[in-house]
Amino acid sequence: MTRPVKELKGFQKIFIKSSETKTVTFIIDEKALGFYDNNMNFIVENGVFIFMIGSNSRDTQNISYTFNKKI
Repeated sequence: MTRPVKELKGFQKIFIKSSETKTVTFIIDEKALGFYDNNMNFIVENGVFIFMIGSNSRDTQNISYTFNKKI
């Protein structure tokens, strides 16, 4: 199964003034990382996930997370 290169998993529109700062928190759990395979089984594949945070899809800060679920 071919997976998209990028997927939007969390989105929140925040309005701030030019001198203001805010902290925004997103929970990214196994449910957000998984998908349904061809047999409609929900799975999360082991591997590296890159989280991109920014004001648009080009201007981002990236952090990686390695998911390794032991069977």
